[in-house]
Amino acid sequence: MKNQTDTIEYPNGEITILWKPKTCIHSGICVKTLPQVYDPKARPWIRPENATSQQIIDQVAKCPSGALSIKENTRNEATA
Repeated sequence: MKNQTDTIEYPNGEITILWKPKTCIHSGICVKTLPQVYDPKARPWIRPENATSQQIIDQVAKCPSGALSIKENTRNEATA
């Protein structure tokens, strides 16, 4: 089990964006692709509710460092 400093989770109900700050190379692809979701000046800086799950999945697949990944939420997680 990873602690909060290793991976930070940002759920939208259907999926969860997993971000590993120590792995991130700050290429900016996420910000350029979905600026309504990724805003480094905002807190929290990832707002997955601002795009569809498919848009996020497609964007995360382009992350060059692997710092971003997706976890699909189970029905219980989505309703909890």
